[in-house]
Amino acid sequence: MPDILTITLKPAVDFATSTDHVEAGPKLYCAEPRIDPGGGGVNVARAISRLGGGVRALVVVGGAMGDRLLSLLAAEGVPVEACRVAGETGHSLAVTDAASGEQFRFTVPGGPVSESEAQTILERISEAVPENGFVVLSGGVPKGLPDDFPQKVQALVAQRHARLIVDTSKAPLLHLISAPTAPLGVLRLDRSEMEKAMGRSMRSVADNLAYCRELVARGVARIVVSGHGAQGSAMVAGDRQVFCHAPQVPVRSKIGAGDALVGAFTFSLAQGETPEEALKWGVAAAAATVGTEGTALLGRAETEALFAKCRVERF
Repeated sequence: MPDILTITLKPAVDFATSTDHVEAGPKLYCAEPRIDPGGGGVNVARAISRLGGGVRALVVVGGAMGDRLLSLLAAEGVPVEACRVAGETGHSLAVTDAASGEQFRFTVPGGPVSESEAQTILERISEAVPENGFVVLSGGVPKGLPDDFPQKVQALVAQRHARLIVDTSKAPLLHLISAPTAPLGVLRLDRSEMEKAMGRSMRSVADNLAYCRELVARGVARIVVSGHGAQGSAMVAGDRQVFCHAPQVPVRSKIGAGDALVGAFTFSLAQGETPEEALKWGVAAAAATVGTEGTALLGRAETEALFAKCRVERF
């Protein structure tokens, strides 16, 4: 199987807890927190590892929080290549209101990246990219890095004939969409990101697929995968248009569901499976993650059971 590398430019240590009721004013007493390594590419690597795949995680880290993140990854047995920067790594807090079941999520950013550190990050990525392998760039882009940084990574990946899968947001995503330099291997985005890019709501699966087709036609990516909430995910791969209906599961936490999808999708492609099979694995992994508490991720047995319940509809 080809090597898989994930890249996380903006990781975080994730804390998840609960309290009887969330309200402004009084001191709220929380349960003992669950603490996990987080950030897009970190969670993608964790998902692949939980599914039995081999993966390396290149993580940009700094400070005491960065050290803690690395120790958490080591405890899970995920091979890591740490790229050190001066700024402190960020962290996040998810608090579940036990009375209503609602989850409140807070993100505390890490420090900015300097110009010299940006060059170091690119050099480390260039050294780590596997020849003819898969590279997943997932998560946010920290302050100090330009909006076209994902495209700089894309150029390095192309030199090693590897396939690049991108799942990012905000200005870097809009730049990828508006000014593509070459087709990405895969672009994954959720419905809210698609709606921001389009400037209108995405009401139907047909709307979703139409925009995916547009992105493929414009050379943004060869494969575009787009979430459609709890219903499932749409995909356009060349002339193939499909929608994978998600199995219904109790929703305990949505944290990491998109990352789990990208991880299972990538792992499936790396094993030589078709994009349709990869999408089913991705949707199953996302559903398995939604059914876990706090910042926990999928289990392999649960993902395999849900895979059988995923239904692909072709258009």
